[in-house]
Amino acid sequence: MLSFQIILHGFLLWASMGFLMPIGILVIRMSNRQECERRQKILLYVHATLQMLSLLIVTVAAIMSIGSFDNSFTNSHQRIGLAVYGAIWLQAATGVYKPDRGSKGRIIWFPVHWILGVTVSLLGIINIYTGLQKYHTRTLRSTSVWNLAFTVEIVVILFIYLVQEKWNHIKQIKSDLVNETVTTNRLRIFN
Repeated sequence: MLSFQIILHGFLLWASMGFLMPIGILVIRMSNRQECERRQKILLYVHATLQMLSLLIVTVAAIMSIGSFDNSFTNSHQRIGLAVYGAIWLQAATGVYKPDRGSKGRIIWFPVHWILGVTVSLLGIINIYTGLQKYHTRTLRSTSVWNLAFTVEIVVILFIYLVQEKWNHIKQIKSDLVNETVTTNRLRIFN
């Protein structure tokens, strides 16, 4: 029974910190590229929904941990988990109490919300790896497949994150190449 609870605890926290939260970050970054206010609003609501769902799942997993596991906080997995749990609630509060665009409070709010988001994401990812290590130590079961699968997932998400940053630049290069090809073909026709 305890082994099932450990697996469920790990799955819930992967679903939250390893999947929903990073996808929510990618979604909100997409809204920065949208000129249509309606699309921006939809992406903001999708971001908020994914992040709140992530928060709820983290809370379920934390309650499960308190009720089922030894929480002496003598190891890094438990300590990081507690820090992530506090930071994720603080992050949610900054998301709920966000100042309006153009207000002076937004100047402070944005870097705080961004830094908290990055911190929660990185600590959550680290804690998934420490949890897998703790699971291996406790059960002597191999976690190499899960470590590899999670690493591939993180690399893909990171790649998308980085491509999002340069997407407009990539589209501009493609547009320039198409225009150059059309111009070159027109010159050939007239020569």
